[in-house]
Amino acid sequence: LAVKDPTAVERANLLNMAKLSIKGLIESALSFGRTLDSDYPPLQQFFVVMEHCLKHGLKVRKSFLSYNKTIWGPLELVEKLYPEAEEIAASVRDLPGLKTPLGRARAWLRLALMQKKMADYLRCLIIQRDLLSEFYEYHALMMEEEGAVIVGLLVGLNVIDANLCVKGEDLDSQVGVIDFSVYLKSDDDIGGKERNVQIAAILDQKNYVEELNRQLNSTVSSLHARVDSLEKSNTKLIEELAIAKNNIIKLQEENHQLRSENTLILMKTQHHLEATKVDVEAELQTYKHSRQGLDEMYNEARRQLREEAQLRQDMENELVVQVSMKHEIELAMKLLEKDIHEKQDTLIGLRQQLDEVKAINVEMYQKLQVSEDAMKEKNEIISRLEDKTNQINATMKQLEQRLQQAEKAQMEAEAEDERLKQEYVNKSESLQNEFSQKEKQLLQLETDLKIEKEWRQTLEDDLQKEKETVSHLRTETQEIVNLKKEFLKLQEKNKRLKSICEDQEAALQELASKLSESKLKIEDIKEANKALQGQVWLKDKEATHCKLCEKEFSLSKRKHHCRNCGEIFCNACSDNELPLPSSPKPVRVCDSCHAILIQRCSSNVP
Repeated sequence: LAVKDPTAVERANLLNMAKLSIKGLIESALSFGRTLDSDYPPLQQFFVVMEHCLKHGLKVRKSFLSYNKTIWGPLELVEKLYPEAEEIAASVRDLPGLKTPLGRARAWLRLALMQKKMADYLRCLIIQRDLLSEFYEYHALMMEEEGAVIVGLLVGLNVIDANLCVKGEDLDSQVGVIDFSVYLKSDDDIGGKERNVQIAAILDQKNYVEELNRQLNSTVSSLHARVDSLEKSNTKLIEELAIAKNNIIKLQEENHQLRSENTLILMKTQHHLEATKVDVEAELQTYKHSRQGLDEMYNEARRQLREEAQLRQDMENELVVQVSMKHEIELAMKLLEKDIHEKQDTLIGLRQQLDEVKAINVEMYQKLQVSEDAMKEKNEIISRLEDKTNQINATMKQLEQRLQQAEKAQMEAEAEDERLKQEYVNKSESLQNEFSQKEKQLLQLETDLKIEKEWRQTLEDDLQKEKETVSHLRTETQEIVNLKKEFLKLQEKNKRLKSICEDQEAALQELASKLSESKLKIEDIKEANKALQGQVWLKDKEATHCKLCEKEFSLSKRKHHCRNCGEIFCNACSDNELPLPSSPKPVRVCDSCHAILIQRCSSNVP
């Protein structure tokens, strides 16, 4: 037969005992029907079995005076892996009646059972087997599959309500002995199948209620997170609404300003049109009184009309080009304004992020200083502990010297020897207790120092990340400054284009006024031509006498013809003269219609 591994047999026996104790505790608690207290025997046996399971395969730690073997070390590690276990660990350390690590471990187990989280705590512990290897051997129950099975069995204890008083109980001096008589079957247990079925139904109902409670707690937490996110989004939307309202107010002010400017421009144009109308009327009156050289003026006006029509066509083409350019410039300006608003919003967000990063950097620097001060204080405490250990070593050497002296004087005085031995034993026990306490404090300080180092490393990593974000933000701010410069250049270019456009509009207005004047002149010329079309000059043979004086035309009395009314006068009768700006000499005017007279060659004049 193959020899079985004794450690495997121990693990199997402990697993079976754990199954029996957990099953018996659940059945007796449900039949008991009340909240369990610390004097309940199945509950005491359960804690004894759990203590034996946790002690299996535990490594022996050598101390200065003795060997230390306790389960408080791995249980104390749970608070670092499961943050919710910090509360019970702090409560156990603050209990005044506990002096040994075993007593603290027993108190921790009782508090975990009352919280109904013993299975969760131990599950976190057995997952981290690399950390458990510091406290347990490789063949220990907590390092093998049996530990996971026991953790699964502990989930069933969540149906039990326990109310244990840990503060006044003496947990240091309890003797952990398993009572096997509790787990032996009797005749009464055989006939209790119906009661077991009822107990199982009650257990299922309680498990369902607890699972439903956990799901409801998770949904409540998710709803709280959703409410927080909605509140944040609501505040952001309110801020955006305020910004949009401010922009609308600004746009309304600009619209009102543009409307006022438009009304002023309309008033100015009306005044200008009235002035031009007055000038046109004055020019019409002057043209009615001066009609010399109408043919030349008509030809010249016709030529100017063609030139101005060509010029007008060119100017209209240029105006169309300028209008299209103006529309393109306005569209580009709108796009630039939109881009600038977006850049300004991003710049504001980046500034806020930069302020937050600066505040976080200041806070991290303060925390770093606080941690450095704590490290200095802990280094001082460690140095003091080292001094105290050196003093204890010196006292131990002195005690050894005294012991040697006492052995030499043993033959002389036995009574004195017994007294000295008794004193030595008492002092050694007190020193051993003090040294064990100092060693515990030193272990605690070492763990705290490791935590502080890890925290400091995380702080340095966070600080490096913040530096990288600050450098990234600086590059983005430099890009924003460059964009500002480009925007200023575009604004200057826009101003230049606006000035050019205004100059071109003024030139167009001047050309329009000139064209209107030329149109009026052409209309006057057309009217004069229409008036002359109905008149017919008399023939030279028929016009022999003056219309006014009725004297015969001769060399001294030359003929003057009125092109407006068609009458013929002599030079003696047509003495009315009118100066014109277009001719250097004054012209003769008809006495009846006051039109310009044109001299004709008579038949008797060579």
